[in-house]
Amino acid sequence: MNVSEVMVQYLKAAGVGHVFGYPGDPNVEFMEAARRAGMQFVLGRREGTAGLMAEACGFLTGRPGVCMSTLGPGSSNMVNAVANAWLDRVPMIAISGQIERKREQTFTHQVLDHNQIFSPVSKWATHVAPDTVGIVMRKALRTAMAERPGPVHITTHADVVGMEATDDAIVLPPLSVARGSLQVFTQNSESFDLQDRLRKARRPVILAGIAAQRAGAHHALARLAETAGLPVVVAPMSKGVLAEDHAYYAGTLDMACNAFMWDFLKGCDLLLAVGFDAVELIKRWQLSMPTVHIDAVPNTDQIYPAEVELVGDIGAILEGLSSAWQGAAKWEVAEVRRHREALRAAYYAGRVKGRLNPTDVVDAVREAMPREAIATTDVGSHKLLVGQGWTTYEPRSVLMTNGLSSMGYSLPAAIAAKLLHPERPVVCFVGDGGLAMVQGELRLASSLGLDLLVVVFCDNSLNRIEIKQSNRKYPSWGTLIEPTDMLPLARSMACEGAMVDSAAALQKLLASGRPKDRPLVVGAQIDPAQYTAQF
Repeated sequence: MNVSEVMVQYLKAAGVGHVFGYPGDPNVEFMEAARRAGMQFVLGRREGTAGLMAEACGFLTGRPGVCMSTLGPGSSNMVNAVANAWLDRVPMIAISGQIERKREQTFTHQVLDHNQIFSPVSKWATHVAPDTVGIVMRKALRTAMAERPGPVHITTHADVVGMEATDDAIVLPPLSVARGSLQVFTQNSESFDLQDRLRKARRPVILAGIAAQRAGAHHALARLAETAGLPVVVAPMSKGVLAEDHAYYAGTLDMACNAFMWDFLKGCDLLLAVGFDAVELIKRWQLSMPTVHIDAVPNTDQIYPAEVELVGDIGAILEGLSSAWQGAAKWEVAEVRRHREALRAAYYAGRVKGRLNPTDVVDAVREAMPREAIATTDVGSHKLLVGQGWTTYEPRSVLMTNGLSSMGYSLPAAIAAKLLHPERPVVCFVGDGGLAMVQGELRLASSLGLDLLVVVFCDNSLNRIEIKQSNRKYPSWGTLIEPTDMLPLARSMACEGAMVDSAAALQKLLASGRPKDRPLVVGAQIDPAQYTAQF
């Protein structure tokens, strides 16, 4: 095998079926090896969006999503997607072609130092050679998936990709997590009895995050909530780790109703931070009650102080707590239900009668979509409402970026989600500003025959920044976007299109059926006043 064939065989053995990218001359050998191996290559309309598709694959599968670029501007265009995976804690292998090794040190045309560019936003940046390709691929897979997961960048030189490999044995490293030993870290040498602390607490609560979702701890989380009677607040990227119709689901943190949710947590007297990653915090940490850190990694961020850390398999730790529990439920189901009802009322604050409000859009789409639907959301004011208001029932069924929070994420993520789960409906929520960044990918979606529902919140502005200008008594300057008619835009991309300006019109449109072989792009002309009331 040549170097490219070894790389591809490692990826295939690890369960990777797609490569997303935009190729150049140094990629030809790798692409041919991928074609012969039966992998699917998805030609994104630019390297950055191809990388976001790969990130979504990594989020959905737990295995590295793979993206590819050529040298020079191709590699620099891919940096944002790699950084996104870095802060979203998603496994990724990013591959960039490069000029021949002999010329790399002195030639300047399109030559960038990949290791210097990608090292700040990668767990590892390296290159392959005929005598190291096997060990590099093993280390890349293991590094990308190890807690906390993230991207690895590999440079492939033009004179290397077609060379015969001498390090060609395909030997995968362990990639699954076995239940191992528990490590307990305390502030002093005294023993810590969490069961006793839970029993003595008056109002304990769980804050669950993306590490709990990665660990597959949703069943254990639900059992502990039910056994001990503990409300569960979730972080945005972990939506679905507890079904949102569960009796102990208590809302999403740092989305819409932000102050309401923080006030709820401030009323508790013991916090179990279960796989909660501080990378998702939008507001500063506001809690001072005793906190227990339960995660696969120690609390090295120290964004929140924890008097004890239980480090190990998250699901096993939660199962152990449930099995040992002997007390009564700390919260009655009715109490949590009343909290959810108050949260829901706060969610609708600021609605304008007779206009199409952002919450009307979320509600109409949720009502039209089945329970198992996958939703992706872009960055902007609408994300905060989708993050709180979209009812989620399964892990990994809402895709958002809340680490780097890069605009333009939701459409590439929706394409990847539909490729991986063709049997499930997929809806993409995006603002008009975010769509403007990536609208070329609509043509890709239609060429692939993907029946996405793309819902565009049209308010003709960069609303999050416009609100901040207004709060300082500044005019809207540099934040306004010219209106776009989604009907001709969609048709130019071989999609169906429609514009709606009322909840009734949106409901009627969604009830009338959608095309089975291409996206439906719906421009929802909203009144943004509700955003101001919410945020």
